[in-house]
Amino acid sequence: MRGKSAPKRKIAPDPKFRNLAIAKLINKVMERGKKTVAQSLVYGCFEIIAAKTKQDPLEVFETALKNVSPALEVKSRRVGGANYQVPMPVSGDRKLTLAYRWVLEAARHKKGRPMRQKLAEELMAAAKGEGDAIKKRDDVHRMAEANRAFAHFA
Repeated sequence: MRGKSAPKRKIAPDPKFRNLAIAKLINKVMERGKKTVAQSLVYGCFEIIAAKTKQDPLEVFETALKNVSPALEVKSRRVGGANYQVPMPVSGDRKLTLAYRWVLEAARHKKGRPMRQKLAEELMAAAKGEGDAIKKRDDVHRMAEANRAFAHFA
């Protein structure tokens, strides 16, 4: 790696819930710098979750993130002219980053409904332990398990 790594930026908590995790979700949802649009989308999504599940949307959101975040992932490692997929444990920040990414990717791939509804459905499914984001996490875990023989290259 050349040069210095970029310093970690502190992000402010979101205005409504005063929660850093929701602020990060808003930043991930945001496109072309339109933060107010992203905020209204996420808050609308939380209203849908509250209406459908009759639970606190924050709890559903945190459960969904906990369910989606992976414990292991594979990283490519070149050893003696061959590339091996080496299973590695996932650090805390990367777990959350992958969870956000997979939930949003799954929501964006659904068709025919407003984004707030798609995101709400994906978060509710992930909180129950089902849905496309959970499937993605299971695929990553399965890949790491299949390549366990190369763990000694880590």
